[in-house]
Amino acid sequence: ICKKKYLWKKNCYWNGGREHIKLDQKFTKIYKMKLDDLEKIKFLDNSKLNFDYDLSRYNWFNIGGKSKIFFFANSLKDLSLFLKHYNNRGKIFVLGAGSNILFDDNIYDGAIIKLGKNFNNISKLNENTIISGSSCLDKKVSEFAMENGIEGFEFLSCIPGSIGGGIRMNSGCYGREFRDITISVQVVDFEGKVLTIPSQEIIFKYRSTNLPKNLIFLSATLQGKLSTINKIKKQIQYLKSKKEIAQPIRVKTGGSTFKNPVNQTNKKVWELIKESININEANKMFGDAIISEKHNNFLINRESASSKDMKNLINFIKENVYKKTGVNLELEIILTS
Repeated sequence: ICKKKYLWKKNCYWNGGREHIKLDQKFTKIYKMKLDDLEKIKFLDNSKLNFDYDLSRYNWFNIGGKSKIFFFANSLKDLSLFLKHYNNRGKIFVLGAGSNILFDDNIYDGAIIKLGKNFNNISKLNENTIISGSSCLDKKVSEFAMENGIEGFEFLSCIPGSIGGGIRMNSGCYGREFRDITISVQVVDFEGKVLTIPSQEIIFKYRSTNLPKNLIFLSATLQGKLSTINKIKKQIQYLKSKKEIAQPIRVKTGGSTFKNPVNQTNKKVWELIKESININEANKMFGDAIISEKHNNFLINRESASSKDMKNLINFIKENVYKKTGVNLELEIILTS
């Protein structure tokens, strides 16, 4: 650090050593110097590295501050190159479709990685097996399976996420989950080592797996059964119509907010919320963060809610459900900070 550029006002500690630095210059100047080497990386496949990048455009709530680093990776080569240079110097969060993420209002002090076009491919391995890039939308994989007469993927048409995120949390609906179709997943760890993990080594639980957080999903091998296109199409239409009747659509939401407490009660979350909270009154308390009247487990950003508004509403729901029913709700959406 070039001390001569600062007015010495206060003792501060940086990397174990004491420095005298001006408070209003401290963080941006020092952190910027720590990122100089990343700015010089020469990517091979038009991947893009951004700094102080707006996160509100990349999640369905349309909420969030900025990320100190936002990396669009267009290939495994570029991803590995970035991981090598980043060298675990801070937090990493891998962003999929952003359909179940609530970002904080403040700066994410680390790196957000979003996989691009070369992780969006999909193909048939054999007559009933699909290889999908991890950034493929679930809906796209469902449609591809239908077009190729492979059943078992219909439920994906109702999940607004990506394949990588679906495997990470074992997403599911209408009696089907990712565990039912997953054969293996290809990943790269934060050190750049590529691995293939067979499904037999993955412990799938209700909306979770045992896969470590330091893995970035690259692709998945998924398997169904042969059927007719017409039969599959009818099942997809049935599930979609069922979803539209029960859930809010075309709103700013993160989907199911809480996991169904299957180990505590047979009741669904929406039932617990409905019997514990006056929805009309709650929807006047937290700015533009509201509870969907159509499905009480869906929270909505009516217009310009902040992350703080949404978190306050989440805590309000948890406290009141516990007070009324004794059930401790667990989040299904992901909070980042």
